[in-house]
Amino acid sequence: MYLALNGSGQGLYVGLAEDRFIVASETYGTVEETLQYIRLDGETPLHKDQPSSRGQVVRLSQAGAGTLDGISMYAYDGTPIPLSAADVHIAEVTTRDIDRGDAPHFLLKEIREAPRSFRKTIRGRTVENNGLLVPELDEFTLPSAIVEKIRSGVIKRIRIIGQGTAAVAGTSLVPVLGSLLDSSIHVEALTATELSGFAMSTEMSDMLVIAVSQSGTTTDTNRTVDLVVSRGASVLAIVNRRGSELASKAHGVYYTSDGRDVEMSVASTKAFYAQVAAGAILSCAVAQATGRVHPERMHRILSSLIDMPSAMETVLAQRSSIAAIAHEYAPSRRYWAVVGSGPNTVAANEVRIKLSELCYKSISCDITEDKKHIDLSCEPMIIVCAAGLSEGTAADVAKEVAIFKAHKAVPIVIATEGETRFDAAAAVVSVPVADPALAFVLSAMVGHLFGYEAALAIDALAKPLRQLREVVELIVGRGGTGDDALGKVERQILPVAQQFFAALRTGQYDGNLEASTAVQLVAMLRTVTGPQPLQSYQRETGKVASPAVLLDDLVAALTRGIDELTRPIDAIKHQAKTVTVGISRSEEGLFDRALVKAVVDAGAAREQLSYATLKVLAALDAAVDSVVGYTRYAISGDPTLNLATISIVERGGLALQLSSRVEANTSLMGTKRRVAAEQEVLVARGRKDGRTVIFVPEVKGAETVGITLVHVAFRESMSASTVRQVLQGYDRRYDRLVDWVTESEGAFREDRLAEVAIADLLINPVSESANLWRTGGNQ
Repeated sequence: MYLALNGSGQGLYVGLAEDRFIVASETYGTVEETLQYIRLDGETPLHKDQPSSRGQVVRLSQAGAGTLDGISMYAYDGTPIPLSAADVHIAEVTTRDIDRGDAPHFLLKEIREAPRSFRKTIRGRTVENNGLLVPELDEFTLPSAIVEKIRSGVIKRIRIIGQGTAAVAGTSLVPVLGSLLDSSIHVEALTATELSGFAMSTEMSDMLVIAVSQSGTTTDTNRTVDLVVSRGASVLAIVNRRGSELASKAHGVYYTSDGRDVEMSVASTKAFYAQVAAGAILSCAVAQATGRVHPERMHRILSSLIDMPSAMETVLAQRSSIAAIAHEYAPSRRYWAVVGSGPNTVAANEVRIKLSELCYKSISCDITEDKKHIDLSCEPMIIVCAAGLSEGTAADVAKEVAIFKAHKAVPIVIATEGETRFDAAAAVVSVPVADPALAFVLSAMVGHLFGYEAALAIDALAKPLRQLREVVELIVGRGGTGDDALGKVERQILPVAQQFFAALRTGQYDGNLEASTAVQLVAMLRTVTGPQPLQSYQRETGKVASPAVLLDDLVAALTRGIDELTRPIDAIKHQAKTVTVGISRSEEGLFDRALVKAVVDAGAAREQLSYATLKVLAALDAAVDSVVGYTRYAISGDPTLNLATISIVERGGLALQLSSRVEANTSLMGTKRRVAAEQEVLVARGRKDGRTVIFVPEVKGAETVGITLVHVAFRESMSASTVRQVLQGYDRRYDRLVDWVTESEGAFREDRLAEVAIADLLINPVSESANLWRTGGNQ
């Protein structure tokens, strides 16, 4: 068996069990058989100077199964990678961590464990100072280097990213940070794919990214982290699993719970609560690092966090009443919606995800007050998240609920105990009093329990159909054939079939069974239990009927109905977590620069322009007034040797009027050889004609395969700040210039950057440019 891993995002693990290998994307897939494993690294090149060695391939042999002797590992370029005992890791989790206990489903177990997980997440993370609570995070969680960037004002932007439930949990950080920070830091929560696809820039050193993930293996999140780190951003991770991919990429890691609180159900719940808790603590710590936080406000938030697990346990005690509401309203309504306003929008978005995952519904999620303007025509069941509302807002939401009812919707309200204004609701679930900023946690918990019970209620609708199918399969399985089998089926299924017909008439199946399926089921059951079933079936279908054909079609109809109604709770149909293909965002944010576009338009392949090259071109773009021509060269051979050759592939613009030495001599030499060997962008000026050009290396793997030379005209005047940005992005020219000048002058006058031609600053030796700043130097 061959396994391969290339790139970031996913993990791949090979467990070493007795006489066998266990292959999994996470260590949780191996621990039932073995604690020992090796981990493939798809990101780090074996040879730093050879990108083609990035990624690993493993061959597993039956001979030596379960041992290192049965594993052969190679880099992607074919170089063998020796394995030793040092490459074998010991899992930090065991089967104890994935035990379901007495719960019928992992999901219910994890909802029950949510208060404990919440407590473990905040335990030891706060201390009392002068009677007020303050956060206390160690160096591993919040490195001092990031604290210093926040304190000094280097960090000006905070972006919270994730996907799915983790992204929703991330949005809960925004109101907390917003209430604690001043306007000097801009805070925004968005999905990882939105950041990587539409909000990238070449320079992101002023950004702190807080990445949220339960597993730490979410491809989209991890790829985005790689991209922002390569652009200078600082990254903190909120993650549940120790040893995960995300934990290894981030500069600081806040483990939720104890970093081993495994969540086995695909529909993640307790991780959401722990992520909210970690996010609130981390938000307080970030705000504290600015030195300008309001201590009383921070104390109220931290106190509310400490009280929250007890309130969550009170909600859990209401499971039976929540179940009754779910069983009464969920099965018969085809259309569902979830609404919330203020902090309750966090709960609404989270509940919408869980209801969709558990109950296989496409569910809308809207601001409470906006719902009446959208889709009340479908008369949906509406979950209204309204915990922790102030007096005025609660009164407004009560009016909205009355409007929902007037439009024949079924509003189910989650409200703070003692609230009496929601008499228009079909049902009200009361939750304990909590700080308005965090009360949404209790709305989410009610929603999670409702989703679990609603899924059970829908799944229960399949019970009579399962019983009917079991009767047929049992009779046929015991050797029943022909009219005898058909007669036995008819007699035994009649009571259950009548039970199904009664439920169908009362509308219990309206919300989840397709009309065509219901018609087919009724027709088949009435045919089998009616007089002369074979003749009736033949008249209805035109098929040549036999007992075997009739029973086969009955089983097929029952199976179709069962499939439409089955809700397995812990597993999800078409679950995204079984799909390991995520985004492949790379350098889209750089390709919109005019200079980069000109290079690509000249024929340079995007995949042969490295990120370092693109970043330099993007920096130079501000200095280029126009591109007036180009020449593309192909290179064959190793440029570090004297045998490499060069040839012209294509020319355009001004270059069509110029002769080239390459036409007479194909040996790679001079400046072009230097660019090919160093694989770095070079700005130069022709010795004879004085024309300014930019050499752009084209690299495939580790080999330079071409050069695109673009003829450019540089801008005649630029501001000092723009010149600085250009010089910072090319050959470290700004830093080197400052060093040269301050060596003798003691200070550097940045305003004089605007007085010197940008072409000279880019092309002339730095020592020559530095003379212009020295006392008595030319200006």
